[in-house]
Amino acid sequence: MTLPLSILDLAIIGPGETAAQSLQGSVALAQLAETHGYRRVWYAEHHNTSRIASSATSVLIAHVAAHTNTIRLGSGGIMLPNHAPLTIAEQFGTLETLHPGRIDLGLGRAPGTDQKTLRALRRNAHSADAFPQDVQELRGYLAGQSLIPGVDATPGKGTGVPLYILGSSLFGAQLAAALGLPYAFASHFAPDALEEAVAVYRREFQPSDQLDRPYVIAAVNVIAADTDAKAQEQHQTLKRQWVRMLLGRDHPYTDEQADQILASPQGRLVHHNLRYTALGTPPAVRDYLAGFAARADADELIVAHQATTVADRLRSAQLTAEVMELRAASPAGAPGTGPS
Repeated sequence: MTLPLSILDLAIIGPGETAAQSLQGSVALAQLAETHGYRRVWYAEHHNTSRIASSATSVLIAHVAAHTNTIRLGSGGIMLPNHAPLTIAEQFGTLETLHPGRIDLGLGRAPGTDQKTLRALRRNAHSADAFPQDVQELRGYLAGQSLIPGVDATPGKGTGVPLYILGSSLFGAQLAAALGLPYAFASHFAPDALEEAVAVYRREFQPSDQLDRPYVIAAVNVIAADTDAKAQEQHQTLKRQWVRMLLGRDHPYTDEQADQILASPQGRLVHHNLRYTALGTPPAVRDYLAGFAARADADELIVAHQATTVADRLRSAQLTAEVMELRAASPAGAPGTGPS
């Protein structure tokens, strides 16, 4: 398969691990990705969850960028309704100024958290309604064409940090198409609308200064291991973590209780959400990714290595790179024909 392969790093805090260990693992994973030929590494904004350490997304990007040299780094994504567009333009303008040609800005409209945390973020329930306007405002700051007279982002103005629209529904597909931006679909946890959304995006795409033809990035989970048994063990651990995340905030389920839920109708949501998962030894992962890329009609795959320990994620990333024969870093897309 010749499609570029990238990494979505969720900065998972595994059982018995600390946030510090998770963030150190993110640095190691990006360094491995750089030397093994992955195109980019993105980090997702989540809040008030004990198992994800990427809440301060732009800070994490800055730290990883300082410990790598060439690989592209970005957000997958920044949940724009949580922030003022000017603030994000300044943050990512600063990143681009410090690390020119290496920064991506993926944008989502979901909160990345629960309703109680929304209030703690000082966001209101209707913030997402302004997402299209906020994207345009942010785009103006980065292009040096501010939509608010007399207000500019410094750093940020004229940096042209490339934008990506993230989504899991037709809304994001239609917005990305209308604005002429690349579209990344969150099929690693929201599989339902993948094919329909990609078809809508490709059909409705309007060229822009950033992009002259559609570009689709599809997300997929990967657990690659040296044996099928090891991969299956890691997969079961992941599903237990999902049970605890979805159902166990106020009830710390044991492994046995989590397994019982997974075997019941209540556990169907976990199995469904993790539907797109490449699992097993490297040849099995390679075959799955090839089939998934065709099904998603993707121009690039971004893989979430979902093992719950740093060591196992690094091993999964290495095995996947080797079996996909990435060997050397993929070149950036030519101007006007695809994302950087």
